[in-house]
Amino acid sequence: MSAKEHLSGRKRRLSKGQDGARAALYLRVSTTDQKPDLQFDGLRAYAARAGLDIIQDYCDVGVSGRRERRPQLNALMAAARNREIDCVLVWKFDRFARSTRHLLAALEEFNYLGVRFISVQDQVDTDSPMGRAMFTIIGAMAELESSLISERVTAGMRAAETRGKHLGRPATPQRVVSEIEALATSTNLSVRQIQSKIKGQVSRGTVGEITRRARASQPPTL
Repeated sequence: MSAKEHLSGRKRRLSKGQDGARAALYLRVSTTDQKPDLQFDGLRAYAARAGLDIIQDYCDVGVSGRRERRPQLNALMAAARNREIDCVLVWKFDRFARSTRHLLAALEEFNYLGVRFISVQDQVDTDSPMGRAMFTIIGAMAELESSLISERVTAGMRAAETRGKHLGRPATPQRVVSEIEALATSTNLSVRQIQSKIKGQVSRGTVGEITRRARASQPPTL
C-alpha cells in the first residue's frame, strides 16, 4: 500500500463481525520511510478475534506524534461525531494521542458518543471493567500532569523574580513612549498612523494602549 493511499483513508470490508459493530482503525507512522504493516496486521487480527466489522481505516503517514494537525485523525473524529462508527481500534496510545490530556479528551468524547475505544498493545478496552478503570486512572494522571506543570512554572517565575529577572514582554523604551504620547496629544492621527510614524518600533496594541492613556489624561477643551 502506498503512502498516498494511507493518507486518503479508504472504506474497506476486511472482516465481517458477528455482532455487526462498525469498527475503524487508526494508525500513524512518523516518517514516510516507515510502514504501518505491523500495526495493520495486529489490528486486523485483533478485530477478527473480537468479531468486529472493520469498515474503514485511517492512517497518517509522516506525521509527528506531537503535531496537532493530523488529517486522518481529524477525519476519524468526524466519523465518530457523525455516528458512522461504533468502535475505534488503535495499536498503542502513543500512535493515537499526542499527550495524556489529548488522550483523555478523546476518550471523554468517545464515551459521550458511545464509541468503544481499544488500544491493543496497552490492553485497554473501554467496554471492559478494567478499561473503565483505566479511563479513571488516565484522568487522574492528566490532572496530576497539569498540576505539576503549573507548579513548575510558578516555581520558575518565583526563582526568576528572586534573581531580579524581568518576566513577560520587554518594557517599551521611554523614548518611544514619549514619542507616541507626543503624537497622540498633539495630533488626531489614528493608532495605525502613529505606529507608521514611529516606524513600527512597537506593536499596534502597545501603540493603542499608550495613545488611549495619553489622550484620556488630557484636560477637556473648553
